[in-house]
Amino acid sequence: MTVSHQGTALITGASTGIGAVYADRLAKRGYDLILVARNQDKLTALAKRLSGETGRSVRTLAADLGQKADLAKVEAVLRDDASITMLVNNAGFGAVAPLLNADVDKMEDMITLNVTALTRLTYAAVPGFVARNKGTIINISSIVGIAAEMLNGVYGASKAYVLSFSHSLVHELVDKGVHVQAVLPGATATEFWDIAGFPHQNMDQAIVMHVNDMVDAALAGLDQGERVTIPGLQNGDDWTSFEADRRTLSAKFGHSKPAPRYRVKVPA
Repeated sequence: MTVSHQGTALITGASTGIGAVYADRLAKRGYDLILVARNQDKLTALAKRLSGETGRSVRTLAADLGQKADLAKVEAVLRDDASITMLVNNAGFGAVAPLLNADVDKMEDMITLNVTALTRLTYAAVPGFVARNKGTIINISSIVGIAAEMLNGVYGASKAYVLSFSHSLVHELVDKGVHVQAVLPGATATEFWDIAGFPHQNMDQAIVMHVNDMVDAALAGLDQGERVTIPGLQNGDDWTSFEADRRTLSAKFGHSKPAPRYRVKVPA
């Protein structure tokens, strides 16, 4: 069966894990690919395999998105290549160490990659998507973006940013032909956990999702038009209810006077 051409998807963190599976699935859906990661050898091997299996054009761009010069190269591609119709912001790393045991310099590096790089790449891609009235942005967040107490606080905060940023992008771009999806994986069987210092093999396997299942579920959510996809959440109505409560609450914040519980009487 011939798959129609869908444009080009640029995927960060594409050499292994979630990014590599996105590359596989999107190539099979008819996307040409631009694969971005630090390891050129892994990128080359993946590109060769996917090009051979799917016949799609697969380009590679070795870049460390934590370095300004490398990040600028990827930004330029997103600005200048009009064939790009999808950006998958997947690159990132995490930590499991509590605040008092974490290296603050590594936490800063995490913010640079998880927050700053993702933001700059999105800013580079969006004007072209809007001008062409077509584009998709997939931001890989995490369930810890909601459940911040589960892991390292800076990691959770960085993923909360991704979710909040995605909500804002939806609000601004919904009528401009740009679809934005935030994906919130739970524990996923990738080397992410080895790098974070807690291999997934040490977890209760009942909560660890295979990476193929995670990405396939995320893409099913995209097909269904979801703005937020949580592959491990079994009852989608729970999220619908949570979101409705959040939006209802947010409409109650603006008042010219403090709430009665804060009106402290000043002694005479």
